[in-house]
Amino acid sequence: MAKELTAIVKLQIKGGAANPSPPIGPALGAKGVNIMEFCKQFNARSQEMAGKVLPVIINVYNDKSFDFVIKRPPVAIQIMEVAKIKEGSPTSNRKKVGSVSWDQVKKIAEDKIVDMNCFTIESAMNMVAGTARSMGVTVTGEKPH
Repeated sequence: MAKELTAIVKLQIKGGAANPSPPIGPALGAKGVNIMEFCKQFNARSQEMAGKVLPVIINVYNDKSFDFVIKRPPVAIQIMEVAKIKEGSPTSNRKKVGSVSWDQVKKIAEDKIVDMNCFTIESAMNMVAGTARSMGVTVTGEKPH
């Protein structure tokens, strides 16, 4: 018989750096999950992406067991890495903080399309470009068709 799902916990954790301190400990402890077991499994599975912020969705079952899915780094984080900026602009319509090319946008879209709700690379590129614009990052060059 299938286990009954009791909770879904969504967190953003740096790859290879999960530890029982907040926010992981309180979020999982309240659900009755073995926190150290989660940290060991997460660190083992995210070792190749060490230091990058990774969204993780944890499914908690009624017998306190769990499984989790690690997603690709958020688009905003990838844009900040490519544009070499620390944070987005507080007034993105007036103050621009960096720029990315359409080739860089395409590379980010190809990486993130598995987690996005779109089917073509062009629509994924439009979503990434929209995120860049909302952060105050200019998309330069000619848009490929």
